[in-house]
Amino acid sequence: MDKSFRFDVEPVVTDLGVKVKCFLMKGLDNISPSPDFEAFRLAELARLKGDLSEDNIQKNDILAGFRTLHEKVGKTGKRWTSSPENLGKMLLATSTLPDINKIVNIYNLVSLQTNLALGAHDLEKITGNVTLRLTNGTEKVWPIGAKEAEKISAGEYAYCDDANEVICRLEVRQVEKTKVLPQTKDIFFIVQGNPNISDGYIDETTGSLIQLLQKYAGGVHEEL
Repeated sequence: MDKSFRFDVEPVVTDLGVKVKCFLMKGLDNISPSPDFEAFRLAELARLKGDLSEDNIQKNDILAGFRTLHEKVGKTGKRWTSSPENLGKMLLATSTLPDINKIVNIYNLVSLQTNLALGAHDLEKITGNVTLRLTNGTEKVWPIGAKEAEKISAGEYAYCDDANEVICRLEVRQVEKTKVLPQTKDIFFIVQGNPNISDGYIDETTGSLIQLLQKYAGGVHEEL
């Protein structure tokens, strides 16, 4: 276990109904191509697309749970759509997902399979430890793909490092600072749910993610 890194959750966030499990993977290979994984990914995307519709996305109990969380912190509307719901809508519209890199492709696929919110952050780019807490409005957040940092309001739940920088806002947007690149080897992973799922479902999803990572990218798993 990496005793130099810690992940904490403030009780006020768990009281909202946020359920989360995090872990580290070290020594991952995110560069070598994996034709076997790509074939598996494309087949799974086609299978998942066959079960998707706008109606079942709206009625899905897990996705609805994220909307409930957002209502509790005053973040409603399309801008605050959870990452698994966005992935489902993208697959429905385009029949595929962007090919970003192997690690991102793996956790995006598991997110689609389970409707949980998965994230990955370059451990070397995180300052100190990470706490899932409510924001106070002073935090810095620079979303992936944005041209500049954005303002953040007080009262959101977010994953923040010791530099007071948000690495994931709700389960909606990750950030430029810790995004996973092809050369990234050591990663902090997030598996997040809501009141509509069981703790066992988070454990099962975490196990599936770790299994896929080790099969196609190697690496050593460390509990937090």
